[in-house]
Amino acid sequence: MGFVKENFEGAKAAHARAVYKGSGYTPEELPGKPHIGIANTFSENSAGHTHLRQLADAIKQGVWQAGGIPFEFGVPSTCAEVAIGTDKMCMDLAMRDLVAGSIEVVSSIQHFDGLVLLSSCDNIVPGTLLASARLNLPTICCTGGPMLTGCLNGDPFMLCDVTEFCYGKASKGEATEEEIAAAEYQACPTMGACPSMGTANTMQILTEALGMTLPRSSTIPAVYTDKLASCRSMGRRIVQMVHEGLTPSKIITREALENAIRMDLAIGGSTNAVMHLIALANELDIDLTLDDFEQFSRTTPCIVNIRPNGKYGVDSLHGLGGVPAIFKQIEEQIHTGCLNVCGKTLGEILKSAPAKPNEIIRSLDNPMTADGGLAILKGNLAPNGAVIRSSTVRPKMHHFIGKAKVYSSDREAHEAIVSEEVQPGDVVVVRYAGPVGAPGMVEIMEATEAIVNLGLDESVALITDGRFSGFCHGPIVGHVSPEAALGGTIALIEDGDPIEIDIEGRRLELQVAEEVLRQRREKLVLPPPRIEKGFMRIYAENCLPPEQGAAMQKWKKES
Repeated sequence: MGFVKENFEGAKAAHARAVYKGSGYTPEELPGKPHIGIANTFSENSAGHTHLRQLADAIKQGVWQAGGIPFEFGVPSTCAEVAIGTDKMCMDLAMRDLVAGSIEVVSSIQHFDGLVLLSSCDNIVPGTLLASARLNLPTICCTGGPMLTGCLNGDPFMLCDVTEFCYGKASKGEATEEEIAAAEYQACPTMGACPSMGTANTMQILTEALGMTLPRSSTIPAVYTDKLASCRSMGRRIVQMVHEGLTPSKIITREALENAIRMDLAIGGSTNAVMHLIALANELDIDLTLDDFEQFSRTTPCIVNIRPNGKYGVDSLHGLGGVPAIFKQIEEQIHTGCLNVCGKTLGEILKSAPAKPNEIIRSLDNPMTADGGLAILKGNLAPNGAVIRSSTVRPKMHHFIGKAKVYSSDREAHEAIVSEEVQPGDVVVVRYAGPVGAPGMVEIMEATEAIVNLGLDESVALITDGRFSGFCHGPIVGHVSPEAALGGTIALIEDGDPIEIDIEGRRLELQVAEEVLRQRREKLVLPPPRIEKGFMRIYAENCLPPEQGAAMQKWKKES
């Protein structure tokens, strides 16, 4: 396919060439070569993004080698660990829209011909995917890779261990200063995304499952030189993609999204992936719903032995064959005709993938759990749906009926758990934490981590209209919809109400008579907005509910 750089040719474009001359480029070469935007989410406030400058340099080298011209630009990124327990945690999910919008605007104004979108963490990776779909320019999403697993007292140790420790024993004063210091120093030994199957690594892996990054690249540890070599290859490949006209709409098809759902189930991925994949499908006008996740969860088991479903770190996957090796084990369930940005089909890629299962990447006949890593629950408490990471729930909690203890914030619920106000047999309810109520959808971390660290995960459950970190595990149900701020049933719960959680039956029920609920609804007074101006107010007024992706693509609520 021929290439013409229309916006930089002729006398009418002299002003544009002059601006780039002022940036250090040679005006003569600007019209004839593909302009490649490199969106870099580098920051010094996140281990997952601190190393991205070096990766961006490698990408630029590849672009130059292939005859393109790279233009690096900055995109904001955050690390939600710093915001846990504060009123700013609500902003984390909305970062996805800021990332997508930043890339959309810069790339459009600068008339880039292709993009490499460089990111690592929770909502930043899906933000780049939304941007790629929205712009539909030839694009590669380059993921920063996992950090290496730490070690404490001879055992594997990760940031998720510190989080549980902080909001469990440490918050009760049952940890020494030496123990706290040791945890801080050993949890994050290198740069990269935290090595459990949290949202960051889930979304990095799903980026490859969708075909939007090169085969085997998403699981390369951040500090390996293989990562630099892979980035250089991406720089060369994106220039070829511009000439080929290979765009995201040809890669992220309905079939590719189904492959990503299967992969999410096989790895026991973060519950946040449900919202991110649905939001991505919305960008491409593809109908994807919670029912798709529910359907596939019945037939695709969790086969990857990675925390929190197992005991290993994501950094162990690269040497075993990475994403292709996982796909190989579920090959009979996936669409092998889907394209990868490398130009090959998934079937062609899998011809050279390791086929033998092992302790970490298991077979369908020897899974970690018999069904998928998550379950979609519905009932009078969540008529539109709710999500639980079923692969991390202890067997005795798969069907649980407990008495409600109702709270309006993560911090309030955590304090109740630590002070032993919450007792075995209770269901902790954290509400007004959804997309509109928070606004922005809070990660309920303090309370959930306390439940696990204090050994209550066989006797206490939690439900919320908020969401969870990818680290979180146990009998915790999130994304309850409709949310409390929209008058959902969760807003009507009172202390002592019986709540039933039934994973096998896929039910979430408030066992209170309909007439009683009707009377409560007549008296319900919703609280005023917690944030009344700024971006988060705009988000709250325009976001979709969680079962539709909780993003702002269509700038309207469900009617």
